[in-house]
Amino acid sequence: MKPSTSIRVIRNESLQRLSQAGIQNAEVDFELLLGHVLGISRGEVQSKVALDADLPTAVADELDRLVSRRCEREPLQHITGRAAFRNLELLVGPGAFVPRPETELTAQIAIDALNAFELPEPIALDLGTGTGAIALAIATEVSRARVFAIEKSAEAFAWAQKNVEHLGVSTLEILHGEIEGSFSQLDGQASVVVSNPPYIPVDAVPRDPEVQKFDPPLALYGGEDGLDVIRTVSSTAQRLLHPGGLVVIEHGELQGAAVRELFANDGWHAISTQKDLLGRDRVSTAVR
Repeated sequence: MKPSTSIRVIRNESLQRLSQAGIQNAEVDFELLLGHVLGISRGEVQSKVALDADLPTAVADELDRLVSRRCEREPLQHITGRAAFRNLELLVGPGAFVPRPETELTAQIAIDALNAFELPEPIALDLGTGTGAIALAIATEVSRARVFAIEKSAEAFAWAQKNVEHLGVSTLEILHGEIEGSFSQLDGQASVVVSNPPYIPVDAVPRDPEVQKFDPPLALYGGEDGLDVIRTVSSTAQRLLHPGGLVVIEHGELQGAAVRELFANDGWHAISTQKDLLGRDRVSTAVR
């Protein structure tokens, strides 16, 4: 870092470095990284930039180190240790899939469906919960629900446990294990089964370096056609849901037709696919 600690000089230099590294939203990343170092909000960072405040040398050096990590395409969320998801701030890091904005739609569909059931304690299950994002959103937004989740990866399961403790959620039970055969004590009792499973075909290479280099393969790849885990979720949900219950599965933008066909072959009813904010097939649902 150059001797000057003018925040505007540091900002301009950082934006140039981030942009040259291929970061699409360089300004947003810079503001979040500086806010992380200073322990302040993006709005407060923007005020400091407008006033061209000076940064202490130690802060400037730490920011320089974090910008270098981001230029190596390490996910911003791994650097800050935090990821926003709906109204939650989740703890995240290596070994777990970073929650994506499009998955908020998946959670919303599950939450809306759960609220529609006039039961004192509707049951929801999140199969392959990762950091616990969907399950925690349901548990915090539908307080009367009993929520269960399962995660195969030991690393991701540890992050999910941390998030349950971090958010102080007492209505969510998370297990470490395989989806198939899980929660047999709840057979025929669930109102909603939701999942954001791995769905990338094994021979498809993700474009983003953050995904290629840092997301765990177990959270990405779903067999030759990308649908292996979705098949397991479909059959498991058939067992867990009561009649009229809803299965909600997130998938790739080119997999909507294949998932609908899979649902039809499994005997589901009222099959449909919802599009994300960019108009891409993103979540398919079906009724037991």
